[in-house]
Amino acid sequence: MITIEDLKPTPGSNKKYKRLGRGQSSGKGKTSGKGHKGQKSRGTGKVHLWLEGGQTPLHRRLPKYGFKNFTKKVYAVVNLETLEEKFDSNDVVTPEVLLERGIIDRLYDGVKILARGEITKPLVVKAHKFSKTAKEKIEKIGGRAEVS
Repeated sequence: MITIEDLKPTPGSNKKYKRLGRGQSSGKGKTSGKGHKGQKSRGTGKVHLWLEGGQTPLHRRLPKYGFKNFTKKVYAVVNLETLEEKFDSNDVVTPEVLLERGIIDRLYDGVKILARGEITKPLVVKAHKFSKTAKEKIEKIGGRAEVS
């Protein structure tokens, strides 16, 4: 039977803390391992990684470039060949179903159907956008392409 006196911490879980400034023989006496003088030896002598002394910092030496279009729409793209192999005839394909079956990983700003590959089964496809050719191919075989 184990009693409370027998309990010990898991080996390696308890670390002895560093006793700083407790005499020369401790190895961390006097300056407590911080060396002599200077910013890093002071109380809150933290120096940020981007600080470069008097030198012009890297982020100011590099030129500004680029443009972030805040109105850009990003679509999850699905090709007809994927719909052909993953769905049966007369199935209803919606963005939710595509997410459920793992065909797309997330919706972004919507789903766009592209025309790569051939389709032989009539499907009801509901998406946010269709390429012109994809829409034609779906409707040619008797399916419906609905913009949701």
